[in-house]
Amino acid sequence: MKIILTQEVAGVGSAGDVAEVKDGYARNYLIPRGYAMRWTRGSESQIESLRKTQHDRQLREAASASEVASRLAETTVVVTAKAGEGGRLFGAITPADIASAIAEATGVTVDRRRVEVSSPIKTIGTHGVRVRLHSEVVADVALDVREA
Repeated sequence: MKIILTQEVAGVGSAGDVAEVKDGYARNYLIPRGYAMRWTRGSESQIESLRKTQHDRQLREAASASEVASRLAETTVVVTAKAGEGGRLFGAITPADIASAIAEATGVTVDRRRVEVSSPIKTIGTHGVRVRLHSEVVADVALDVREA
């Protein structure tokens, strides 16, 4: 069955794509959940409008993400944790800890899955962390780990 995707579906395509899938998958899963609609000859104009709105939305999101990235680059985020002798932490600083510290320091809500830590943070000091705000925008954040 030919369908037009209204949202991104893993393994099938992104919004606005025309895909050929099994009839049962389309009828029982994609169409009832609003992920797709049936393809018809008249739906070509709908495809173009979907692509245009998706493109406009991505441009807006990229612009707002670059504004947030500039704010994050200027800010040093402070995280406190228990530490032993020599500045070694009991445990590690997780991406969830970093995301909540960013929210406290800047007011920007960041998903923990978008925080990229190159190696586990297990010592006190300044560390560099990357936050992927958009598919095209990455912010480098200075993270200051202090003893609690």
